[in-house]
Amino acid sequence: MQGRTLYFFTFVQVVAVAATLWLIFSRPSAWDLQRAVGAVLVVVGIGGIAAARFQLGKSFAIRAEARQLVTRGVYARIRNPIYVFGVVLLAGLVLIVHRPILWLFLLAIVAMQRLRARREAKVLEAAFGDAYREYRRKTWF
Repeated sequence: MQGRTLYFFTFVQVVAVAATLWLIFSRPSAWDLQRAVGAVLVVVGIGGIAAARFQLGKSFAIRAEARQLVTRGVYARIRNPIYVFGVVLLAGLVLIVHRPILWLFLLAIVAMQRLRARREAKVLEAAFGDAYREYRRKTWF
């Protein structure tokens, strides 16, 4: 992703983060343990996604592309940190809004992310071969 598309997508993400934080702190319900844990998870999720996006740099893409094999930073331990921290963020939101039915939505997101990760793995393995297989052996999800 490059140029205007990258800037637009980043802008949309910043607005989404601002809206999420507004949702957390403007919600009129009392701060109980569940809401506090949810808020911590949301902040950790946002921070993790931001770090992963920064470390990807211009290699970030919506569709699976093989520009560069990023193996530094959080990518040294987790192959798909944006997906992992996205789930952490969503789990935090579910805890904050106190709607147990949303756990089903979260499970559906996890299933979709696993499918996307498999597609991306195929693209990266085709492009980087043994280097990707070695990286995959050393990392989680």
